[in-house]
Amino acid sequence: MKRKKPMVRKLGRLFVIKNRFEACAIIYALALGASERGSIYLTRYPGFGGKLLFFACSLSVFMAGAKIMDAMRYEREAKAATPGAVTGGQD
Repeated sequence: MKRKKPMVRKLGRLFVIKNRFEACAIIYALALGASERGSIYLTRYPGFGGKLLFFACSLSVFMAGAKIMDAMRYEREAKAATPGAVTGGQD
């Protein structure tokens, strides 16, 4: 059972955003999906309703992107405040 823990950690690290480039790539992917969904809304609901739903899709990407960037900045500041946390206290 002890061998599975390092593998689970390695798998878990795949889902952690490590740098600003990865954050931008995720935000870009979210924007592509939201614009696709918004264009579907424009064809299904012509008029003001479709435009409003398209705007809601775009706004959700802006909000998620801001949250991701803020979290990246917060993590960077937290690591700078506690340098021993990065290496586990072994310098």
